[in-house]
Amino acid sequence: MERMLVVVFDNEPRAYEGRSALRRLALDGSVAILAEAVVVRHADGSASIKHVDEPGPLGTLAGTSVGSLIGLIGGPVGLAIGATSGMALGALFDIDNARVGEDFVSDVVRTLAPNKVALVAEIEEEWTTPVDTAMESLGGTVLRRALWEVEESIREEEIAAMKADVAQFKKEVSQANAERRTKLQSKVDQLQAKIEARQKKMKEWRDAFQARQAAKRDLLKKNAAAAGRAIKELAKTAL
Repeated sequence: MERMLVVVFDNEPRAYEGRSALRRLALDGSVAILAEAVVVRHADGSASIKHVDEPGPLGTLAGTSVGSLIGLIGGPVGLAIGATSGMALGALFDIDNARVGEDFVSDVVRTLAPNKVALVAEIEEEWTTPVDTAMESLGGTVLRRALWEVEESIREEEIAAMKADVAQFKKEVSQANAERRTKLQSKVDQLQAKIEARQKKMKEWRDAFQARQAAKRDLLKKNAAAAGRAIKELAKTAL
């Protein structure tokens, strides 16, 4: 199952130990890591990205679930981004891209108190015990949430509703006086711009989703191959 994983530690060294432990679990096939970052929450509530898994299977974090969640963690105070991160600030603040509920974001913000550090990762895992055992042994507090897929039908219904309004306004334009016609045409133009923006966002979401799925399939294949080699080597080991 594809999940968002957030593990909160008291300091950076522990967070990096947690990152190493997660990577070891990936090597033995217990999890697949799709994206990851180490984030520090400062005293003023802002967040700084201390480490980004780049280049990773999904490239930069911009537009990914991890990137969006980190942007939401930073909140209105802001987010400090490393010069080598390759991320656009505007791409981060999107609850749809985070693919988790607002309640999960609230839990993360509450747990990731000022001056604490978090390992944030999008992972594929079949059971939770390996990650929980490894992280809890390092003093980490584990939060996770299964990632939902944005329902394309919802976005299509929103666009259809706006198109219906456009059609109604256009109908009224033909019957209105000059002053009213100008106001109606302005509403038509505004709605058309919104429709185009939504359609563009749908395409971006589809492209990002397809990229995530392709990257996930590649990672799972690599993990399966690695696990197979480990089993063969173990079989050769004398008892």
